[in-house]
Amino acid sequence: MNSGPVPSRTCKGCRDTVTEKVVERYSHSWKKQEDKFRNFRSLLSNRCHGLTKAMVTQANTPLGSKVVYDGEKRKPLQVTPELFSTFAKENPFVNTTWDTCSVVGNGGILANSSCGEKIDSAQFVIRCNLPPLENGYERDVGNKTDLVTANPSILMEKYGGLQERRRPFVESLRSYGDSLMLLPAFSYGHNTPVSLRALYTIQDFDSPSRPVFLNPEYLQSLARFWQGQGLRTVRLSTGLIVASLALELCANVHLYGFWPFNKHPHRHQNLTNHYYDDRQSKKTVHAMPAEFDHLLRLHTQGVLRIHLGECTPTASPGCSSKMAWASASVSGFSLPVGSLGSAMPTLVQHNTTSQTQKPWAGPNINVSGPSGLGQGASEDPIQGSDSEQRTKHRRGNRRRPGK
Repeated sequence: MNSGPVPSRTCKGCRDTVTEKVVERYSHSWKKQEDKFRNFRSLLSNRCHGLTKAMVTQANTPLGSKVVYDGEKRKPLQVTPELFSTFAKENPFVNTTWDTCSVVGNGGILANSSCGEKIDSAQFVIRCNLPPLENGYERDVGNKTDLVTANPSILMEKYGGLQERRRPFVESLRSYGDSLMLLPAFSYGHNTPVSLRALYTIQDFDSPSRPVFLNPEYLQSLARFWQGQGLRTVRLSTGLIVASLALELCANVHLYGFWPFNKHPHRHQNLTNHYYDDRQSKKTVHAMPAEFDHLLRLHTQGVLRIHLGECTPTASPGCSSKMAWASASVSGFSLPVGSLGSAMPTLVQHNTTSQTQKPWAGPNINVSGPSGLGQGASEDPIQGSDSEQRTKHRRGNRRRPGK
């Protein structure tokens, strides 16, 4: 079972062949290997320091320092008093870890999986890019959320960049309660204005959501870490980023919705790209099959657990498996992929006039690449003046203790 990577140019029908080979290796019962888990977690923590550096805080990014964007070469951003005031006052993860975590990708394999109860049974649940949880999806994906990522491309395409009516955006966040909302504000320069507009909107409407910013220094460290593990990709996917963070936060990490192939591993029917739509991801940015290969190796080693297929109602936060993962290598194989958590695509900025008085919430921007969430929506005007809203309690800086 030590076959090498499958070449990207192979015979007709090779997509099914690759899937079959992966499933063939899914033949041994899974068991947590504590030594291997501790070793990998120690290596990851020593290189990336996710517990203290994953999010921008006033402690790790002080007033007067400079923020270096991780996704492009541009002039570093000076941390002014106004920008500094948007950073979390304290680290939400300090002295806090969890026993069980569910990391939920958006792959089509979750459709009709009945995994919602299992996902929600974990102490800490992480979701990717504001996915839909209502209208019947709860049965398959659950509705508990402790952390959710938000791709700026979603804010642009679905909510018009939050430059006009903003109430629909705030109302959409009700599904996620008072969860942390993780924004990649400093990956690209054009991510910063819309990410800050999201934070201001949440504060202005007194939403319980708690916006925080991904730390570009952490993302740079994480990219180097996975490169050292042999991963070759332009940018890490959201799914791999949050799975990596979970390995530092949680003693038992369970992955759902991570399956980068267009055929179901058990039922063999075609799968949609996401469990909620079939919109395709940008294939030139992320290497989903290669990322899956690395996660699959960790599963095989007993470091984390990947769940596929239908779930059964048991007390533990995991799906039933007819098989368990053994070694497989799917790196380098080109095929339509499902979601490991949606991509964080680059954005294209247009030269338009700023329509807001909030700092860094400036020019209108457009998206290059899919968001997977459809068209924009209208919203109501801001409630209350800027001065009134700035004095409100900053929910993004409060801390909810671990469950």
